[in-house]
Amino acid sequence: MSALLAPWDGPEGAGRARDLFAEAFGGAPEGVWSAPGRVNVIGEHTDYNGGLCLPVALEHRTYVAVRPRADRTVRLVSAQEPGGAREVDLDAVAPAGTRGEVPGWAAYAVGVAWALERAGLAPAGSLPGFDIAVDSCVPYGAGLSSSAALECAVAVALDDLAGLGLADGDAGRTRLAAACVRAENEVAGAPTGGMDQAASLRAQAGHALLLDCRDGSVEQVPFDLAAAGLALLVIDTRAEHRLVDGQYARRRQVCEEAARVLGVPSLRETADAVMAGETTLDDVLARLDGEHRRRVRHVVSEIERVRELAALLRAAPGAALTGGEQARTGALLDASHASLRDDYQVSARELDVAVEAARAAGAHGARMTGGGFGGSAIALVEAARAAEVADAVGEAFAAAELTPPAFLLATPAGPAARS
Repeated sequence: MSALLAPWDGPEGAGRARDLFAEAFGGAPEGVWSAPGRVNVIGEHTDYNGGLCLPVALEHRTYVAVRPRADRTVRLVSAQEPGGAREVDLDAVAPAGTRGEVPGWAAYAVGVAWALERAGLAPAGSLPGFDIAVDSCVPYGAGLSSSAALECAVAVALDDLAGLGLADGDAGRTRLAAACVRAENEVAGAPTGGMDQAASLRAQAGHALLLDCRDGSVEQVPFDLAAAGLALLVIDTRAEHRLVDGQYARRRQVCEEAARVLGVPSLRETADAVMAGETTLDDVLARLDGEHRRRVRHVVSEIERVRELAALLRAAPGAALTGGEQARTGALLDASHASLRDDYQVSARELDVAVEAARAAGAHGARMTGGGFGGSAIALVEAARAAEVADAVGEAFAAAELTPPAFLLATPAGPAARS
């Protein structure tokens, strides 16, 4: 039977981070903070197009034990990264590709301090250096936002230690999320949108986060699959999910080029115009060439799928997600995967095998999730049959001679906070 990767509870996660801190730096940290990974239910590659997406925060979290220093030095150690402690001078941090860039995983942590000061959320040079020990049960390379979980855990830690007060309300958390996005884009050099950080900092337990990436507004949409006897099975294909190899950046570039051709600030305006009946998708696509046409078709149709699924969940929360509503939810997931595979071309063999095997084993719907090029898939399944579906996917991977996948259940959890 395929095992499900269980999340750590708060005391276990905090204890692991504290133990690593004591081993690496001696003594005790000032505190431990944590932030969740996320899985996106629907709405892929819509965030940087000003669109809509519908992620949930996972129970799987990244924990950081932090102690401020009297200087501007940052010492970092991670249980997931070999090589022992790293050391970075906050005053020397610079964007990726420039002199002073921070190589590797440390960029995601020190980049947050850099971004908080650059955004004026903390006065320049005011944040202290710090010692930080990181441990996480968010799978690495799985497309479940392990990087955003690290950024957001560091953000709430620095917010607390520096007395910024931003984590006390949603408006401040929105600003923290923007700083984390800037850290990832500029210091780590990964051109992601803002969905991951919004989910990690602004989600609520028991809800999916309907995020409008044009204005940053959110709606907490009830997401209680268990009440309907359902579960969201996450399939980590073990095909490493990478965003810094140029493929993700190319998709973003093509969308920006298409928006210029269409004369709109972003493809969100095009999606809204189609929804309002001011134009048709066919008319829009007729103005574009092959690559641009395929990418735009995905983005516009995906935004509409997010709208429809959010409406289904509002109308049929909890135990009411049955019958026709359940079938339509599954169909939306299936259509999203087909669009990502064929029009956006970000799927991978492992993702397609996972989706097809899950459906064949009785999943109501399945799709890849995250940026693509590896990572994870999700399947809407009967809760009582989650292990059976996981076993079937594992067997399909074995038959295809692929690395065995890993599995977890996505239960909507709360945001980044002190542990």
